[in-house]
Amino acid sequence: MRPLPIEKHSFKGSTSLKKSSMTHRKTGWAPILMLIVPPLCWAGNVVLARSVIHSIPPVGLAFWRWTVAFGLLLPFAFGHVVKDIPLMLRTWRMLLVLSAFGVAAFNTLLYLAVHTTSAINCALIQTTMPAFILIITLLGFRERTGWRQTVGIVLCMFGAAVVVLRGDLKVLLEMSFSRGDLLMLVAVICYGVYTVLLPKRPPIHPMTFLTVTFGIGASMLLPLYLWEHWTMQPMVWSLPTLNAVLYVAVFPSIVAYFCWNRGTELIGANRSGLFINLVPIFAAILSMLWLDEPPMLYHLLGMGLVFSGMVMVNVRPNEGRK
Repeated sequence: MRPLPIEKHSFKGSTSLKKSSMTHRKTGWAPILMLIVPPLCWAGNVVLARSVIHSIPPVGLAFWRWTVAFGLLLPFAFGHVVKDIPLMLRTWRMLLVLSAFGVAAFNTLLYLAVHTTSAINCALIQTTMPAFILIITLLGFRERTGWRQTVGIVLCMFGAAVVVLRGDLKVLLEMSFSRGDLLMLVAVICYGVYTVLLPKRPPIHPMTFLTVTFGIGASMLLPLYLWEHWTMQPMVWSLPTLNAVLYVAVFPSIVAYFCWNRGTELIGANRSGLFINLVPIFAAILSMLWLDEPPMLYHLLGMGLVFSGMVMVNVRPNEGRK
């Protein structure tokens, strides 16, 4: 596999970010299909994280997730990693930043949050990520959005909220907020920063990037993991624990991050951020399939709003015309 092409000026301010966000006219539907995969994987990740709060400590789950993912990738990426060492040594600061925000911080905070807040709160807070991405790109890179994109983002967020709140405004009014909600909000901001900075990542092979950032992220978590293991809750291994770690290492990590990184590189952070709103949609669909929950009217309404918003942002009026 040849390295993905990255603009040579990708480390010079906001130019590369703007170019990346405009490549949709040349990339077609491939990045959109790729960006559908991560929300599906992450929907399962949130459900699993909530289900194992009594058996697997949060930092332990995050640490072993990235450690196992790193171990699975390294044999396949080793040649690319060796070849990219000179470039990585010159761009190590960006690699550290991306590893800290997108790997070490986001998922650890998410796993901590589900211990002290409800799944509905986590899902609702996560729907704010597209808004944070817009704010970050505006403040950090002066990248503005058009009215179609703004309306589409609002529709997506509102549609996702309809599904999370089960179509009942009283749920929102009766919600109570806790420390876990604050942790989830910080987690959302961290992943927003990671997504915005992705187009500025070093022009190394995608396998190198995943392997190295996973390894750095796991290294950052090692001291916290050891502290948690000896002072809070030790990691007790069993078959269910092993299965949980393998799932989060393969699907929400390797598969989801590869698709997310490549898709964001192709269409830009503002547009890729919309796909986060598919997490509650997929969670609802999985519940229908595996838990025999019947489809409700609010499911259809929320899905319709989300997909309408995504069409507004991703399909331009003149697209396809010569």
